[in-house]
Order: sequence, then C-alpha cells, then structure tokens
Amino acid sequence: MKKLLLIAFGIVGTIAVNAQSITGTVQDESGAKSKAVTVSLLRATDSVAVKFDATTEQGTYKFEQVAAGNYFIKTSHVGYTSTMQGPITMQSADVTIPAISLSKMSADLAGVTIVSKRPIVEVRADKMIVNVEGTINAIGNDALELLRKSPGVMVDKDDNVSLSGKNGVQIFIDGKPTPLGGADLANYLKSLQSDNIDALEIISNPGAKYEAAGNAGIINIKLKKNKSFGTNGSVSAGYNVGTYGKYNTGLTINNRNAKTNVFGNYNYSKGLNLNTFNLFRQQGDTTFDQTNTMKSYYGSHNFKTGIDFFLTPKKTLGFIVNGNISDNERVTNGPMNIIYTPTKTTDRVLVSQSINETNRTNLNFNGNYRQVGEKGRELNIDADYGFYNNEGDQYQPNIYYNPTLTTQLYSNIYRMVSPSKIEIAALKVDYEQEAFKGKLGYGGKLGYVKTDNDFSRYDVVGNQETLDKDRSNRFVYKENINAGYVNYNRAFKGYAIQLGVRVENTVSDGTSTGLRWNPAQNKYENYDSSLKRNYTDFFPSAAITFNKNPMSQFNITYSRRIDRPVYQDLNPFEFKINDYTFMKGNTALRPQYTNSFGITHTYKYKLNTTLNYSHVKDIFAQ
Repeated sequence: MKKLLLIAFGIVGTIAVNAQSITGTVQDESGAKSKAVTVSLLRATDSVAVKFDATTEQGTYKFEQVAAGNYFIKTSHVGYTSTMQGPITMQSADVTIPAISLSKMSADLAGVTIVSKRPIVEVRADKMIVNVEGTINAIGNDALELLRKSPGVMVDKDDNVSLSGKNGVQIFIDGKPTPLGGADLANYLKSLQSDNIDALEIISNPGAKYEAAGNAGIINIKLKKNKSFGTNGSVSAGYNVGTYGKYNTGLTINNRNAKTNVFGNYNYSKGLNLNTFNLFRQQGDTTFDQTNTMKSYYGSHNFKTGIDFFLTPKKTLGFIVNGNISDNERVTNGPMNIIYTPTKTTDRVLVSQSINETNRTNLNFNGNYRQVGEKGRELNIDADYGFYNNEGDQYQPNIYYNPTLTTQLYSNIYRMVSPSKIEIAALKVDYEQEAFKGKLGYGGKLGYVKTDNDFSRYDVVGNQETLDKDRSNRFVYKENINAGYVNYNRAFKGYAIQLGVRVENTVSDGTSTGLRWNPAQNKYENYDSSLKRNYTDFFPSAAITFNKNPMSQFNITYSRRIDRPVYQDLNPFEFKINDYTFMKGNTALRPQYTNSFGITHTYKYKLNTTLNYSHVKDIFAQ
C-alpha cells in the first residue's frame, strides 16, 4: 500500500508540472462586479466544457490545474447575452484574462424562455447530492422513500437507515441534526413530503466542521426556500398505491424583495403502510414460530414559516419556525406457534393483536445571521430551540389457544401508556477565511438535550386496569455537548487536501425511577437507577483528492467518529409485541468510537467505486 501511494504521488507530481491556472473578473455594462455568473472553460479543438465555475461576490472566477492547450471562456447569466473569449493558449505560466463585460438582452428577446435542469445525482469531492426538485421524485414520495432510492443508502424492514452498509447515520434537516432515532425518526421522515424537499446531501465522511456523531456519515435533507422576487406560490397534491394507497397535499407561498424574504409552506399527508415480521426461535426444548403483519396508519401536518432580512448585500438576518403534528396507529396481528421441539408437536398458539397509538407534536425556532466579506471571509451564527411531545398508548392482548384454535386456554392483557418530552437548545458559530494559500475554517457549538419519559403499565382484567408497579417507571435523560473545531483545505496542482480536528466534551445524566418490591419488608420501595458521565474526545479527519483528470478522480479519506446511545437505546422501558417478544433499552451502554478509512474512484461523474474499512470500539447493537 505504501508503495502504491508513493507511485501515485510521483505520478501526480510529474503530470502536475504543466498545469496552470486561469483567473479573471466579470462585470456589467456599468462596470459593477457581477456575482453568480456561470463561467465555462471550453476546449478549443471540440468546444467541450472541461471546467465550470461561478463568479464570487467580487465578480472573480478561477480555473485551477489547467493543462497546456488552447481554450475558450464562455459566460452565461440570466438576462444577459452570453460571451465567448479566446482562443487562450496555456503553456507554462498562469494566465489572467481581461475583465469580461456583460450586455443586457435586448427587449425583443422578451419571449425567450430559459430552462435549466439539474441532474438527479451530482457527485462532488466531499458529498453526493440527490436533487429532488424538478425530478420524477418531486411528487408523491416522503423523505424515507427518497432515502430508499438514493445511491449507497439502505432502509431495512424496521425503517433503520444505513449508508455504505453501516448503521449510525446522522440525519440533518437544513444543516441541523435531529435528536430523534428509531421509530420516532422513521415516523418523522415519513411526514416530510418530497414536494417540500429540494435535495438530499449524502456525506459519507464528514470533516471537522460537522458533529462527530455517526459512524456512517451524514444525510442532510435540504428543504425548499423560494428565491424568486415578488409574490408567488404553488399548490401540489399526490397519490400513490402500494399494497394500500396514500396521499399528500401542500401549499407554498413566498414574497421576496430587495430587503426581505417572507416564506411559508404547509403539507398534509395520510396513508397506510404494511410490513410483515417473521421470527423463528429455539430456546431449550421449545420452538417459537411467529408470523406478524404490521399495519401503520398515519396522518401528518407539517409547516414552516420564516423571514430573512437583507441588512446589506453582505449581511442577512433570518428567523424560522417549523413544526410537525402527527397521529399514528400501528396494529400488529398474527399467531405464534409454541412447539415442543423433541416431538415437533404444537403445544399451544399465542394470538396477539397489539394496537399502538402515538400522537406527536414538534415545534422548532431558529435565529440565524450570515455575513460575507473580502478574501473569502464568511460568518454564520445559528441559535436553535425546539421541543417534541409524544403521547403513546399501547394495548397488548395475549390470548392462548389449543393447537386447533378452537379453545381459549388463558390470556394476559396489558396496556402501556408512555408520554415523553424532548427539549433541545443549541448555539453554533462557524467562520471561514482565506489563509495559508487555502481556506481556514473554525468554530464551535453549545448543545443541550433533555428527555423526560414516563412509562405506566397496567394489567387488564375485564374492564378493570391495575397499575403494574414492578414494570412502571420514569426515565429522565440530560445531555450537554460543547464542541470546537478547526479545518483547513487547499488545492494544489493535480490534488487537494483537507485536514481538520474537532474536540467535543460530553456531560450526560440519566435517572430511571420507579418502585421495587422488598420481600423482607413486604412492601414497595422507591429506587433510583442513575448514570452520570463526563468525557472529552478528539476527532481528527483528513482527505486527499487526486483531480488532475476531472473525468477520473480518486479520493482517500480518514475520520474518527462517535456514536452516543440515543435516549431510546438507554430507556429501560419495554415495547412489547407479545408475551415473548419485546424491545428494551440499556442504561449501561457506553458510546462507541469508529475509525474509518475510504478510497473512492469517480468516473465521468456517473460511476462511483468505493472501498471502506472501519474499526469500531465498544460497539452496541440491537
């Protein structure tokens, strides 16, 4: 491996000698610098575009690692006539192009319609982008279905998301992590409709700027924000059919001018999902052969509203409120044959029809500030507060029959009531600037999460419900994470590097309280099962990209990550499917650490070949 890397560096060092850069500026008719102008570098021999760029706030553009040869430079911008400069001859020195002036289109072109189309999948050095808006996926899907269709992403039968074959993916919404996990996260993703989603960013190996949580990387769901001037809106509706039908509808409205941008949207979805669950187990002399169907009914309201104030061309202040209200009901039905293994004779059959009703309310508030300056300076500040209220009510009958299902033998019937609340607060600051011939970024974040989960189990006999004190308790969990990072990236001739390190201090406190039977005293007594942790970790990351030939690029990455148990993993409450099948958290779980290495080859932005190796310490799993 070491020899291969030395050879690769040697090749790059040899072929990069003849690669230089082209720089220039673009201005309008009055001489003012023009930003966001598309600039293309075309090969003179066949007019094929070999590089693209967009002008900065200062109207500048730059093409790096340009091989020797003859080129044209083409500019294009909405409302302006395209220009062509050249031919330009590249030899052994950098080239600076005289300022390019744009001319407005004449009035007789008012009838021209400009149409742009983004590819469904874009491959970049640090991430893969799955565009949703303007594609076949824009209507009739939810966020979980979009993830199922995304490259490298898998969603299993329990709606757990994995990336590149690894669990532990962090789901972000507009660059902010969601604190939900397990079934709560799956239900939230089902409530996000595709007509409200702009794109999915799949970041398999995040840098130091991102939180260190998640050994499989990050998936960022970018929601739409209209950038058109004036007042505009849209109404959408969708219907699709699998085993059962589901539908959604939405309304989006936006008003934007030179000083403010006011936006809002509302989406409603309703449907029914069907899953099957088969489980075959042997314990001692007994075999359990279980078959279940799970029908999940859901109805969800999503809304988002906000305002941006454009204080100056370089300063923006914004406020956002978004939320979700959803009702869900899951009905699990099916028999379990209980078999005496030596004779393979069915002893009895357990029939259970569990009904689990959940109501969720989520509301989030965000204040943000962005400022850009000279020499690549950019400051971003985000302050967030949000809360989740979940109400759970599960009815669990367990009816035992003889092998022919003609006679009821006995029954165990329970009801579980489990309200929970989640509170989150965060303050994040990010700053970037040009430094040391590259870009230097640094920042920090303060985060706080509190969850309060109350669990009451009742034994049901006829119309009477009696609290089961041995299996009822309350779990309160608090977590404070303080972080800082520094990140540096720089482009060289034929390759680019990225180096960074993040430090995170975690303070967590969990308390599980309830009643425990004391046989000596012949009474119930209070007990407190607590966990307290305080630890600090460093998370380095590095990447090198060999991009001499844009049509054939190599990327080598390394990062250290952490996975902290979410509150569902720590919560000692039982979620039962029947008397013999349940899920339960473990308060003794510690965080797990992952060192990840990856090599990726990208061919013509269409074919990606990836080899990953990860080593996990203190792994935890279901």
